[in-house]
Amino acid sequence: MMIDIGAHVLPKKYLDTLQAFKSDNFNLKNVIETLPSMYDMDCRFRIMDKFPGLVQVLTLSSPAVEEFAGPEKALEFARMANDQMAELVLKHPDRFIAAVGCIPMNNIEGALVEIDRVMNNLRFRGIQINTSINDKPLDSPEYFPIYEKMVQYDLPIWIHPMRLIDQADYRSEKRSKYMIFHVFGWPYETAAAVTRLVFSGILEKYRNLKIITHHAGGMIPFLEERIIGAYDHAEMLRGAKYKASLRESPITYFKKVFYDTAIYGNTGGLMCTYAFCGPQQMLFGTDFPYDSQFGERYTRQTVNAINRMDIADAERAMIFEGNSKKLLRLPI
Repeated sequence: MMIDIGAHVLPKKYLDTLQAFKSDNFNLKNVIETLPSMYDMDCRFRIMDKFPGLVQVLTLSSPAVEEFAGPEKALEFARMANDQMAELVLKHPDRFIAAVGCIPMNNIEGALVEIDRVMNNLRFRGIQINTSINDKPLDSPEYFPIYEKMVQYDLPIWIHPMRLIDQADYRSEKRSKYMIFHVFGWPYETAAAVTRLVFSGILEKYRNLKIITHHAGGMIPFLEERIIGAYDHAEMLRGAKYKASLRESPITYFKKVFYDTAIYGNTGGLMCTYAFCGPQQMLFGTDFPYDSQFGERYTRQTVNAINRMDIADAERAMIFEGNSKKLLRLPI
């Protein structure tokens, strides 16, 4: 079995409702025209059939509900999306092994209620939030109840990178160029978000909090020695002072995070992640269906890249399925 924990979806009824909402904060035309496997399950299944043993954990695709709706409306959209993902899992259990909850991060009271609902009633296996919430960092105290709740359920939080085109590459400009905000900005946002979780003490306070990062943690594995040098051995750079409240070396907390394999077929990058955190922290994920072949290209490239890794077969099995079964407590 190959359990893709990085598979995005926009259920058709939810997508239709989004289109009718007509927010200025998103444009779904490109998704509808170029990614039919995001909402057309027949198209999606034709692609999945090309990969024997492939099952998916459904995560809602962007936009995040708090980006386009006020607190009450965001909760309404979240409940709608969650109900429709639950319907897909119930209808197609051989395709979708689980789903991940969408919660309105601009409505914390409502989010906590929705977490209880999706965990207890819908049997979801975690929640997803962005690396920043309407430009607020994840170590903002208002989000602490979310972390405490997920520790109680002992299930993970997917953090999905988000950086918009109006976050310019240079302060003299107003917009990012050449998709830099996306190609390089999103990995940066992941690294920044995890760093905030580490040094704010959140991963110290909630020691059993489980975090899943997209795109193999962005730049974190590649910069292991730079992280160590900045915070453990570089008092002259003033980085060491930030670890004063941590019981362990900062790099230890970075290595407790989970890293998916969605770097689109880069075996060298996966080996770097493997060297950084070991196979026990790596999870098979493809970023389905965001490629020119409706999800087939990235899925194939990712599977091939994992198969090319110079690791034991038992470790490969951990990445493809074993770690996800354990982390999500899947009944299989």
